[in-house]
Amino acid sequence: MILLQVNQLQKYYGADLILSNIKLELQTRDRVALVGRNGAGKSTLLKIIAGHLSHDGGEIIKPKDVTIGYLAQNTGLESNLSIWDEMLTVFEPLQLMEKSLRQLEEQMADPGIFEDSAKYERILKEYDQLQVKFKEQGGYQYEADIRSVLYGLNFHDNSLMITSLSGGQKTRLALGKLLLTKPDILILDEPTNHLDIDTLSWLEQYLQGYDGAILIVSHDRYFLDKVVTQVYEVSRKQIQRFTGNYSAYLDQKAANYERDMKLYEKQQQEVANLQDFIQRNLARASTTKRAQSRRKKLDKMELMDRPLGDEKSATFSFEIEKQSGNDVLAVDSLAVGYEGKKVSEDISFRAYKGESIALVGPNGIGKSTLLKTIIKKLPQLAGTIRYGTNLAIGYYDQEQAELTSNKRVLNELWDDYPLKSEKEIRTVLGNFLFSGDDVLKIVSTLSGGEKARLALAKLMLEKANLLILDEPTNHLDLDSKEVLENALIDYPGTILFVSHDRYFINRIATKVLELSPKGSLEYLGDYDYYVDKKLEQEELAALALADAAKKTAEKDSLEKNSYLQDKESKKLERQRKRRLDEVEQRIEELEEQIQAFEQQLCDPEVFQDHEKVLEINLQTEKAKTELEQLMDEWAALAE
Repeated sequence: MILLQVNQLQKYYGADLILSNIKLELQTRDRVALVGRNGAGKSTLLKIIAGHLSHDGGEIIKPKDVTIGYLAQNTGLESNLSIWDEMLTVFEPLQLMEKSLRQLEEQMADPGIFEDSAKYERILKEYDQLQVKFKEQGGYQYEADIRSVLYGLNFHDNSLMITSLSGGQKTRLALGKLLLTKPDILILDEPTNHLDIDTLSWLEQYLQGYDGAILIVSHDRYFLDKVVTQVYEVSRKQIQRFTGNYSAYLDQKAANYERDMKLYEKQQQEVANLQDFIQRNLARASTTKRAQSRRKKLDKMELMDRPLGDEKSATFSFEIEKQSGNDVLAVDSLAVGYEGKKVSEDISFRAYKGESIALVGPNGIGKSTLLKTIIKKLPQLAGTIRYGTNLAIGYYDQEQAELTSNKRVLNELWDDYPLKSEKEIRTVLGNFLFSGDDVLKIVSTLSGGEKARLALAKLMLEKANLLILDEPTNHLDLDSKEVLENALIDYPGTILFVSHDRYFINRIATKVLELSPKGSLEYLGDYDYYVDKKLEQEELAALALADAAKKTAEKDSLEKNSYLQDKESKKLERQRKRRLDEVEQRIEELEEQIQAFEQQLCDPEVFQDHEKVLEINLQTEKAKTELEQLMDEWAALAE
């Protein structure tokens, strides 16, 4: 069923055209992402569709009974009620129905009702009808729905007053209330802001099972890949539709550009050939007719426009002025917090030159507090931090708290580096997409994305050999994120960062440090490796618990169950040995495959074939990943 259609929509801000000829369609259970650069008009389009903003042309067609729920960026829920009471307001019609049911039950319980059979039958019929309606609309499960959503969004004390919550918590609560309303079309503008990784995973699963249509703007590629099945790209005031998730959209976009460029170049060559023939043969009597024929063909030809590539991206790299020692940071038994109150303690880890360490853990666990303690913005409450030699630290604040001045953008940077010329400063700012009059904007009036880019420009000029980054991808669009990722991958120093962007962690991290209230755990790998190891640990813990319970039961009836115990033990041992043999055989096969792939790459006919090399490299990486997993399993089985 078509829930909404947008046809040839236009939007102006003053005399500036923002959106032109926008076409979009939503059907039941569609999962649609709206992507594009910051400032492309994505949020504007969402507001127009949601009815919060007018449009200047075109039409939006929607059946009257189709409901729309809209959550803008960083929309906090303001209320004087408790969390639980505020969520109950979503179900006021059900509560009124429930109250009516109780009143009808009281009337039916009155002994005198049986004296008037007609009245009794009327009340009984009304009760049956209301009860069916109450059940169909979720009357017997709405409280369970509230608990499920609040738990998923990490609200465990539902008696808290909303006025006591932080801004991020109010944003999460606004999201929770909207999810409980279950509109036919759910419109979410950056719903992943202020969500930790566990909450993000829950939201992904919730949205995958949502009964209505979903329209999302998000800069979280991992999230988009998990949730959406269509992508609409807003670029240069226009919109284009792609089928599949975000990664599929990138592949299709690249393939389309390559195809269009080849067709354009082929046509340009044909035009050049025709023009050359006409020029050489038009004046000659013997060939003039053929030349005129070519001219007619050229005049009738519908010339293609040169395919437009990606819009301009920021371009930057992080360099270091001097090398640090190999030992960068040594943290032992550290406790961090505010005003003497510990948030997390017994934190211990090492950071070595060239490492990229991701700090993960739920919101409020002390990740940002740890970073601020390391850079000495907050005092340590216990333990020690030892800094390596020649250490120069560059810090990126997720809130850009220091970028609140009334200076112009140009002076914000120039005042820090007065020995550089204006041209040099303008060139740096240009690399971060501040061009023309943009450099004359007042810093305090910049958008979140502009402040993020300015903060990164300042960080780049510091040339520090240890970068400490607190949510560096916040406010950046997907293209700017990719530029930042590439710059950090090529950075020759050491990185310690906090991020909830799982795709970003996967690309950057060489090690994951998980924080908890009582300590820290290291995982030598990226985010996916960390998740796999966590699942493995949970499975082992469950097995250990089951094993302990089993041993307790066996101890109580040792003599009676000795035969069964011995039989089970032998069965498990046979399974272990059989699995060990399977793993060893597969390891041998994979090693032979990898060796064969590497030999193929040495073949001149192969390495000159780019597509073949790419295919072999992908197969090699897949084999190596499986080999690494099997080696871990072999080590566990061989113990």
